[in-house]
Amino acid sequence: MKTLITVLASILFVFAIHTTSFAQSTDVTESFKKHFNQTVQDVQSSDNADEKRAILNESFNKMIRAIDQIESRVSLTEDDIAKLGAYKLGLMEKRSELNGLDGFDEIMDEDLDDFSNFSQDFIEQANKTITIGVTTALLILIILLLL
Repeated sequence: MKTLITVLASILFVFAIHTTSFAQSTDVTESFKKHFNQTVQDVQSSDNADEKRAILNESFNKMIRAIDQIESRVSLTEDDIAKLGAYKLGLMEKRSELNGLDGFDEIMDEDLDDFSNFSQDFIEQANKTITIGVTTALLILIILLLL
């Protein structure tokens, strides 16, 4: 009986460790997808083009600042750094396109809803999965909420 209890306790311990280690990683892009989904909803619920543009600008700026915070505070692999850089570059291009910077034509006011959907598709389709710890993911969420 004592052996059975020891074996069962060992099995439960192994499963607990495995579950904890699996739960200790998260995907940065999922945090950004959730954040930008809310941005799209805010843009589409607004009737004022200037407000829509401001919402989109602020969202892009928050995500770029969050990436900067991740890069400065988290130890990542070279591959994750490259993916994060590419993701940041894509966000910066969307922001430039929105505002007509860096050779892009400014998005017309009547096209802001479509642009927000297009940008959301870009974020959803991003093939850049960066796995980080839960603590860092919470840091990202806090940064996105506070910025």
